[in-house]
Amino acid sequence: MNALPAGCWHCGEALPAEPPLARIAGAERAVCCQGCRAAAEWIDQLGLGDYYRLRSGPAQRAPDAEESRRSAAAWERPELARHVVRDLGAGRRESVLLVEGVRCAACVWLIERALGALPGVASVQVNAGARRARLAWDERECSLPAILDAFARAGYRASPLDAAALDDARKRESRAALKRLIVAGFGAMQAMMYASALYLGAFDGVDTGTRDFFRWLGLLVATPVVFYAARPFFAGALRTLKARRLGMDVPVALAIALIFGASVVEAFIGGADVYFDSVSMFVFFLLVGRYLEMRARHRAGDLSDALARLTPVFADRYRADGTLERVGAVELLPGDRVHVAEGSAVPADGVLASLRCRVDEALLSGESAPLEKRRGEELVAGSVLVEGPAELSVRRVGADTVLAGIVALVTRAQTERPRLAEAGERAAAGFVARVLVLATLTAIGWSLVDPARAFTATLAVLVVSCPCAFALAVPAALTRALAVLAKNGVLVVRSDAIEGLATATHVVFDKTGTLTEPELALGEIALPPAAGDAPARRAEALALAGALARGSGHPVAQAIHHAAGDTAAGTVDELRAEAGGGLSGRIGGRRLRLGHARFALQQDTIDPALEDAVVLAGDEGLVAAFHLSERLRADAAEAVAALQAQDLDVAIASGDAAPKVAAAARALGIGRWHARQQPADKLARLAELRAGGARVIAVGDGINDAPVLAGADVAVALASGAELAQASSDVVLSGQRLSALPEARRIARETLAILRQNQRWALLYNLSVVPLGALGFVPPWLAAIGMSVSSLGVVLNAMRVGRHREPVRPVPAIRVLETPA
Repeated sequence: MNALPAGCWHCGEALPAEPPLARIAGAERAVCCQGCRAAAEWIDQLGLGDYYRLRSGPAQRAPDAEESRRSAAAWERPELARHVVRDLGAGRRESVLLVEGVRCAACVWLIERALGALPGVASVQVNAGARRARLAWDERECSLPAILDAFARAGYRASPLDAAALDDARKRESRAALKRLIVAGFGAMQAMMYASALYLGAFDGVDTGTRDFFRWLGLLVATPVVFYAARPFFAGALRTLKARRLGMDVPVALAIALIFGASVVEAFIGGADVYFDSVSMFVFFLLVGRYLEMRARHRAGDLSDALARLTPVFADRYRADGTLERVGAVELLPGDRVHVAEGSAVPADGVLASLRCRVDEALLSGESAPLEKRRGEELVAGSVLVEGPAELSVRRVGADTVLAGIVALVTRAQTERPRLAEAGERAAAGFVARVLVLATLTAIGWSLVDPARAFTATLAVLVVSCPCAFALAVPAALTRALAVLAKNGVLVVRSDAIEGLATATHVVFDKTGTLTEPELALGEIALPPAAGDAPARRAEALALAGALARGSGHPVAQAIHHAAGDTAAGTVDELRAEAGGGLSGRIGGRRLRLGHARFALQQDTIDPALEDAVVLAGDEGLVAAFHLSERLRADAAEAVAALQAQDLDVAIASGDAAPKVAAAARALGIGRWHARQQPADKLARLAELRAGGARVIAVGDGINDAPVLAGADVAVALASGAELAQASSDVVLSGQRLSALPEARRIARETLAILRQNQRWALLYNLSVVPLGALGFVPPWLAAIGMSVSSLGVVLNAMRVGRHREPVRPVPAIRVLETPA
């Protein structure tokens, strides 16, 4: 019988005396436990055995199968699942999971294929750096427990993302990085001390035994530095090479291996020089830079973590007798009444049941001033009660809250890989190839001129020209920008939108609900000449229109529905929404249409008096005409002026009547406007602009304007409340603040400028120091310092994004739009 390997086939841990055997590809492999056996056999059964060839290191020990099933089954309980599972509609569900044990690209490859093979799983996205996975599935074919169980069977521990899981993951990452840094720091200090003795002793005629003694001490302290502290560099290099790519870890790992290997050889043969101090200092300075980068990433890139912590752990719920009981926030249900004390966070989305209060929604919407809320208005989970107390009637909990929607949007942006980042990685890979060629030429050149200096010069080139700063230039700036924008209430759903915002030339606004307040007021109800009591006819027309409007979320429909109130007629059959036209349906056997006059009357020629009215008509003709009044948003003029000051061409494309669109354009100082635009007309206009070389930002309400927004280079939606999670766009302005758009574009332009600065600095640094290293003027330890300082400089420069704020302009008064007679 063949001898068993020293470690588990799956995780590499020590084997017991009688290890279980897993049958993999027809061969028996020894594993340490039944969990690893189940994971290895399941991976093989799925046809994913290439994972063991691609991985850069052993997997994490597989969790116990029975324990994992029990933990996963707990998420079957609706009161728990609703806090981590979002409803995407049409039976689709989504959740973000924290995954332990993701170590390399092979892990990502395995997870995406193993989970993608589950019935009902629509998409799997894994972010190895953040150790997160975002999954979408059909609840009719799959469930969260089944997904968690599949992770366990593949050998990974997955848990739904919450504040506790985030804190644990961050602590583990920080602790591991700090331990490596301490080992490297201690080793560098000791190695330098021993090397100093050698350097000083060289002038005093030190004997060979003493010299060798200090060399062996240097080897002793450098060994854990190389094999433990520097392990991430070797793992990263191996990972990229297996993927047939060149990453920034390749020259670093090569330099460390060469320095340490040559020093060991010199120590054994009693050669002239050893470099244990250089390799220890090199690793230490590298780890210092990466540790600071990690700290900066934690501060700048984990806004979703801060958002996840906003929801309080406990809530005070009213019992049936009016007394309070302290319960976990996860136990709240829609319909519960909750007491929120002053200074406390709101535990769920709901409606204010008490008279009034003031809340701080700064982290949610970017609105710095506390907002006053009155009875019947919505409070969102995570907002802080500044003035209270308040009584809340719970409407939405868990993953259905506004806060959960914001976290999902931010996580989605952080999971995606923007074009700029991919281009930066390709450039870094090309730079690494050139570095390796240059190092080879340096070695050959010095071998011909002065062989004694060939090794140190080659090492200096490898170290000093490592493209760490170049590779960090893009992700550092983009990560900071995403966080700054989110804190300002601008949620970037697609990270490529930052580049689109910065390079845009045109902005096209919708009018209704975008430039104007979403709440419209019903003014006059005009009736056609007919016999009968006019007030009764008006009431009947409003009731019919209110019933039709009840099925739409458009601001115009909502204004009519709210005006009708409880008088809205009964059930509407065959309700249909006609894009750019209005609503149609059958009430009590009567066919009715509500919308633009041409749509409602089914005529091409209409009375000019009906041009700007919302018309209710039936097969018999006109029933009533509703005239609505609207107001510009408080910050609309400021936003438009700021965009024009940024040399953007601003226009309006609206489906409303020409007099109303003209009034809005005149009030805002917009020269180009287009009225009575159907969605197809708006799309054609956007296509015309883009065909002429323009880069267009389209701004709408995110739901009603979704087809039009899809035709722009950057789609910006204004959304608040429950709409945040539904908005179909690249960028969402939470809190419906138009003034956030020019600020977002300023930050985007600043991000691109700093990104270019970082790239130019990295390129200039390498072009300046590589010749010095190749000529032998830079020792390896100084090269390590220079490379670390350049990388740290890139990160610190990226942290400047969003630090500068332009002076706030006075907000003009809200204006009521008046149309010319």
